[in-house]
Amino acid sequence: MKIERLIGILAILLQQEKTTAPKLAARFEVSRRTINRDIDALCMAGIPLVTEPGKNGGVSIMEGYKIDRTLLSTSDLQAILAGLRSLDSVSGTNRYAQLMEKLSAGASNLLTGDPHILIDLSSWYKESLSPKIELLHGAILTGRRVAFRYFAPKGESRRVIEPYDLIFQWSSWYVWGWCESREAFRLFKLGRMTELQTGEPFKKRPAPLPDLNPERVFPWAYQVKAIIQPEYKWRLVEEYGPESFTVQPDGTLLFSFGFVDKTSIVGWIASFGDGAELLAPAEFRQDILEFAEGIRKKYLKS
Repeated sequence: MKIERLIGILAILLQQEKTTAPKLAARFEVSRRTINRDIDALCMAGIPLVTEPGKNGGVSIMEGYKIDRTLLSTSDLQAILAGLRSLDSVSGTNRYAQLMEKLSAGASNLLTGDPHILIDLSSWYKESLSPKIELLHGAILTGRRVAFRYFAPKGESRRVIEPYDLIFQWSSWYVWGWCESREAFRLFKLGRMTELQTGEPFKKRPAPLPDLNPERVFPWAYQVKAIIQPEYKWRLVEEYGPESFTVQPDGTLLFSFGFVDKTSIVGWIASFGDGAELLAPAEFRQDILEFAEGIRKKYLKS
């Protein structure tokens, strides 16, 4: 929509000293003529834009100009508020709500109105998560190393990283940083980190954004096929989506999906009790039998 593009252009100009019409056209996937009309519209709205021709020319906002909050509509501010509240849910403070009060000064109905979007980015372990986020965020801003103990499927280790970004992905929080022991950028799950401590300052290096494609981060090693009883349909829909299975003539569910490792497969199938039967990989059927037999023996002893 045009209004969203106008706000986007203005946001770019407020953050950058100067840009060009071709760059804006490429950014918003419109023609240069459309960008020129947008610039005219912003000028007519009272935004003092300056255009300079030539090799080093471009579009900029007149020096000293400050944005008036009335440029943003109530719905725009409510959308911003939803995002800021989501950050408060993990920060353990009200700093973002306080920021919103500054942005919406004079529009008290915004903060007390009926919010239709509620976002909580915290976890079951909110009390331990919030301090981690605060410490890592502070380390990122001040450019300080962070040391911690890390728990992974392959074992425990002590790590020291140069932190660059906090990321909320796959319903969990991660930190992206340069790992000194691996001498490469790595993604660390905050829920697996303990004993965090900030260390010495570091000189920031070029930090590429992580490739968060699930197929790269969680590469499939095995294609699983299993027969699942119909009373567990809700689990398949919730965990893997309705496309992960087909309903058989007898009502059972033929499940098919990729898994990362054998341990995940055995544990997942076993979690259904007698409500699931693994078809493939067939060689893991014996592992599931041994897993179940081990549980049986343990409870027979008691």
